[in-house]
Amino acid sequence: MESAMKTVMVATMIATLAIPLGMSASAEEGGCLKYGAGGAVAGHFAGRHTMSGAAVGCGVGAWKRHRSREADRAQERAYQQGLRDQDYRNGPDDRR
Repeated sequence: MESAMKTVMVATMIATLAIPLGMSASAEEGGCLKYGAGGAVAGHFAGRHTMSGAAVGCGVGAWKRHRSREADRAQERAYQQGLRDQDYRNGPDDRR
């Protein structure tokens, strides 16, 4: 009886966590909460290591978000540098 109740509770918790994650419209890479929740679920089913799975997932999510933002900044710098180079080559009179 107790095991059936735990199964229902776990299924409800997974569904509750999955609904907001599926509705996300952000184009940004996932962070600590998203990967931490996934790591907690994976850790729970991999031998009841929920907390360590959440910690590892959080670390991976934070690292991926940092890398994504770093790549976005590099792309923006390259774009801005290209505009400056183009303005320098063409001169102020050729920008019409």
